[in-house]
Amino acid sequence: MSKIKIAIADDYKIFRDGLKVGLSSDENLEVMLEADNGEDLLKALETNTADVILMDLKMPIMDGMEATKAVRKKYPTIKVLVVTMYEDDKFIIHMMENGANGYLLKNAEPDEIIKSIYAVHENGYYFNDLVNKALLKKLVLKNNLKPSFNQNVELTERELEVLKLICEEKTAAEIGKEIFLSPRSVEGIRQRLIEKVGVRNSAGLVMFAVKGGLVD
Repeated sequence: MSKIKIAIADDYKIFRDGLKVGLSSDENLEVMLEADNGEDLLKALETNTADVILMDLKMPIMDGMEATKAVRKKYPTIKVLVVTMYEDDKFIIHMMENGANGYLLKNAEPDEIIKSIYAVHENGYYFNDLVNKALLKKLVLKNNLKPSFNQNVELTERELEVLKLICEEKTAAEIGKEIFLSPRSVEGIRQRLIEKVGVRNSAGLVMFAVKGGLVD
């Protein structure tokens, strides 16, 4: 398999260095670029491609929230994994609804960070207990965070089938095999789901399915 190209955006060089050491145990991962704020990251991405960005939230000049929105707009295929000290549910929900593909704390084990990079790269999302608990809490409290989902979305049976398989962390190829479609057709249905539901990526689709009670 070709290497997964990683970008690290964090204003602490010592943390970036630590991350690089942690990731170096896996030869399929290659850190392509580093930036100490969102603005530098966006500049670097103009000449360097990345598959996955490890994004800190609190950075000078342009923080991780702004940078994630900008990456989403300009580079829709790049996956964003938030790696931060902030454990607040509001941050987690805000970032997931604004297009992050996963959310980790800085004290996560290197193994979990590596696992999450593969998950977002292959499936488009990584939901750990942190994200699941925040989502559940939001479901239970129905708090005042503005929901970004289109209400009353009518899904066809085929779309529902694909959505459930996306929630099972299956890749387009695996879904295609299971329901006898080409990966390209599956990708087309996934894109249609994203537009119908009004989310930014597969992570948003999973959130929609969880909130709507479409999956267990």
